Amino acid sequence: MQKLDELEIKNFLKKALGWNLNNNGLEKTFILKDFKEAMSKMQHIAFEAEGMNHHPEWFNVYNKLEIRLTTHEVKGLSQKDFELAKIIDEIVAK
Repeated sequence: MQKLDELEIKNFLKKALGWNLNNNGLEKTFILKDFKEAMSKMQHIAFEAEGMNHHPEWFNVYNKLEIRLTTHEVKGLSQKDFELAKIIDEIVAK
């Protein structure tokens, strides 16, 4: 796994709508219908993340889900972060 440089990050961010760069990580907040939907989406994301061996940092209160993606091994962002961000967006959109 390789750490992305600034130009690569800027190019990936153009496709990662709603994701923000903050302190070497990608962050996004989702507002869902209710707690049950938030937990359901989190479980679905968890299975996908486990399959990638790339796990998000996240926080949930009722219908609000805050997600942060970073690659600890490279101390920054890797392609895996943007791949998982895309998967998360697809899961939440369902």
